[in-house]
Amino acid sequence: MRPARLRDSLANSLWLIPMLFALGGAGLALITLAIDSATDYDLIPQALTGPPSAAQTMLTTFIGALVTLISIVLTVITVAVQLAMQQFSPRIVRPLLKDRRNQCMVGLFGATLVVSLIVAPQAYGHKTGNGPGLPGLSILTAEVLMLASVIALILYVHQAGQSMRVGGLIDLVGDQTRDMVRATYPEPDSPLADVADEDVIASAEPGAVYGIEYDALVEEARRADVALELVPGMGDFVAGGAPLVRIHGDGGSRLDRKKIRQLVWLGGERSHADDPAYGFRKLVDIAERGLAEPFEDPTTSVMALDRIHDLLRMLVNRDFPDGRYLDDGGELRLSVPVVGWDDYVRLAFTEIRLAGAASPQIPRRIRAAIEDLLEVAPPGRRPPLERQLKLLEAQVEQEYDAEDQIGRANTADRQGIGSPQKSR
Repeated sequence: MRPARLRDSLANSLWLIPMLFALGGAGLALITLAIDSATDYDLIPQALTGPPSAAQTMLTTFIGALVTLISIVLTVITVAVQLAMQQFSPRIVRPLLKDRRNQCMVGLFGATLVVSLIVAPQAYGHKTGNGPGLPGLSILTAEVLMLASVIALILYVHQAGQSMRVGGLIDLVGDQTRDMVRATYPEPDSPLADVADEDVIASAEPGAVYGIEYDALVEEARRADVALELVPGMGDFVAGGAPLVRIHGDGGSRLDRKKIRQLVWLGGERSHADDPAYGFRKLVDIAERGLAEPFEDPTTSVMALDRIHDLLRMLVNRDFPDGRYLDDGGELRLSVPVVGWDDYVRLAFTEIRLAGAASPQIPRRIRAAIEDLLEVAPPGRRPPLERQLKLLEAQVEQEYDAEDQIGRANTADRQGIGSPQKSR
């Protein structure tokens, strides 16, 4: 095999880093045993390692626990890869296998196991009276590695949970591809036109906006005597190098641009904090998945619509912020895109209506929600609801031919199909 191909094969292997850790553990155990022997086994007092019987029992327990742990971790990795292949793409396997964090954790478990296996016979020999002394440094090293393995296990559980999220997988592939773009293509001679402007603060890294420190941004703008305009809204994705904040005024040079970037939190995915629209987005996604072939489950979609209806009823008469933030002197210092009532109504109904109009349960449940909201909505909040109702009726007429089918689909029903009939 050519050297270049060999390097690529090793770089994409799952076993290389754990094997190096295991070899390192063997070397570490031999070194510590040599140090114990050179110091007549008196370097570490028994107060730290315990009596010989306790040390032997502890090392034996370590060995059994680590064998089980490594088996479980490798099983979890295999299951995670299989689920990712089924849920997202068969081509997601290679990025998952190249995740160095998982490989290092497995390697640490393997190194701890190897150290325990090499040190245990030495402790056993002392216990039976056949050995020269208790290898205190080696036993202490095994204990430290076991403690590190426990910490790594906790981190691994967190890492496994994060990697199974669709956002985690997308970020994994996206970050690896960004690194490859940097390695393959040279940096441009000049930045993009949008970010070359001195009145624009560009995003250093890609990510979705999941937090904004409004008060701190207002204070920074007041100190520099400028007004800031946040380009993305809460939950929007920002590409690396794309405009993050626009500066209005002549004091842009007095702004700490790095601090401004830190005051707009970017992450792998949106968060519920300060972003109620994300909750609507999740419910809409659940409803759409319930309408997707081949496993259509419109009742699940109706349940999601129940909660969407409840949330819209909470919002129907509440005031929405205008996205304008003033300082103590009444000067406009920060403007931010915000989600309004019209946006929530479109988000709540449009995609579900398009995806589920052919299933009678969906238009009936949507109509029940809209008619209920129209009963309690202030006059200024009614037009978006009335518009959705007209679109629903038009969509139903496109999906059904018979008049009786159209009539039944246009009948409000809180259960889709199955609500008790009102007494006449």
